Amino acid sequence: MLLRPGQLSLEELQAIHGLGHDRPQPLLMDPAALPAIQASAAVVRRAAEGSAAVYGVNTGFGKLASTRISEADLATLQWNLIRSHSVGVGEPLSAPVLRLMLALKAASLARGHSGVRPVVIDTLLAVHNAGLVPFVPSQGSVGASGDLAPLSHMTLALMGEGEFVLGPTRRPAAEVLREHGITPLQLQAKEGLALINGTQTSTALALHALFAFEPVLEAALVVGALTVDAARGSDGPFDPRIHALRGQPGQIDVAQVYRQLLAGSAIRASHQEGDDRVQDPYCLRCQPQVVGACLDQLRHAAKVLLIEANAVTDNPLVFAEDGMMISGGNFHAEPVALAADAMACAIAEVGAIAERRIAMLIDSGVSRLPPFLTPNAGLNSGFMIAHVTAASLASENKSLAHPASVDSLPTSANQEDHVSMATFAARRLQPMIDNVAHILGIELLAAAQGVDFLRPLQSSAPLEQAHALLRAECPSMMEDRYLAPDIAAASALVRSGRLAQVLRGLQALPPLWQPA
Repeated sequence: MLLRPGQLSLEELQAIHGLGHDRPQPLLMDPAALPAIQASAAVVRRAAEGSAAVYGVNTGFGKLASTRISEADLATLQWNLIRSHSVGVGEPLSAPVLRLMLALKAASLARGHSGVRPVVIDTLLAVHNAGLVPFVPSQGSVGASGDLAPLSHMTLALMGEGEFVLGPTRRPAAEVLREHGITPLQLQAKEGLALINGTQTSTALALHALFAFEPVLEAALVVGALTVDAARGSDGPFDPRIHALRGQPGQIDVAQVYRQLLAGSAIRASHQEGDDRVQDPYCLRCQPQVVGACLDQLRHAAKVLLIEANAVTDNPLVFAEDGMMISGGNFHAEPVALAADAMACAIAEVGAIAERRIAMLIDSGVSRLPPFLTPNAGLNSGFMIAHVTAASLASENKSLAHPASVDSLPTSANQEDHVSMATFAARRLQPMIDNVAHILGIELLAAAQGVDFLRPLQSSAPLEQAHALLRAECPSMMEDRYLAPDIAAASALVRSGRLAQVLRGLQALPPLWQPA
């Protein structure tokens, strides 16, 4: 893939991310970027040789910006920066996140406003293309002055001083680089700062969540539609005229999906007349309004993240046409933090309404199915406690959805007195997605059980396909059994994208970042 600085698409970023793939998408820097890279590096070289104080070139960092560094120590200054800032803790970031981090940093530096030599970008891409995963602890960034700690760990590996993750083990970076024929990076003036100033970790984590949640959201539509049929709900609330009057694009798109998923259902046809229920509960009737609003939030987040992925976010910035270096604050990750917070709310809501659908299905007074979806309730508890699990996960997500961006904490002796917390805002999305996948797995089991009680009536063709996918792994539960393995199998169908294929076969919903 040709890496075009400032012109990456979300489709290209998803290919680089490569969730589920062991090998990276090979990247080649666009040769057209070279003149701008060289021009900005020349500006930094002149600054290093000059007498004026230039932040990050011949001064200390943060609160120590007023401390002047001699020309003889400029390279040591950059090396010490990386060593001192490699202070992360916690579990290491995953390979897909690191692939994005390496590519995003290379693309940002190649815009020609960071003052690094071409070899810096070449080393980033060589490590990426070799499939090497730097050891980068996941905790320790406040999302301002850049993602300093995680990007420092990444850079330390490029220098041959850190570590790489190879399967279950970690190995010294110098050995791994030597085995792959990659020369350790020798930093010069400003290059260490350019590598660790920026939002590439928080952006990569947020993109990782966006790409991981896409099949889960699509599965939520399939499972939600199956629940409509299991509860013998109405498809009237999905009438396009209702949603056109409101005009919310996500709502319109989701209603279209439900119409297509339910079309041709014999279960629906069986109760179009003689049903004394006037309206369905909100968890059925308002799915387009709720999930559609979540879709709109995700689309907005995708737009913000795409802009950020193509941005230059280090400091100071080099403007070679004027020969100037200007200090600013593009490293402040507030756009990413707010986008991640919006994603968190959307993810939580998809799980919250799914939990309500499970509660509705096991309530015989509402669903008119056997209590707790078991034919011999009392002797059997059926899905009683499976719903409790779903409720616990939905509640957990409510706490995780609390906005991270509002919790600034001053750092660097109050020089960096307002920070974004974007890295945590994005990192906490993955456990939320896992929780939603489990909730949907439980709902899938419950909805399929409900449909089983309505046999020999058939649902629509796509929903019967979804039912068959589950039944190939999990039989119907007509008496109590060990249910945790079934929940795990159903959740895997949700996470893996296999259930989403039912929806994609309809060509009903564009990708998250492409509104209809």
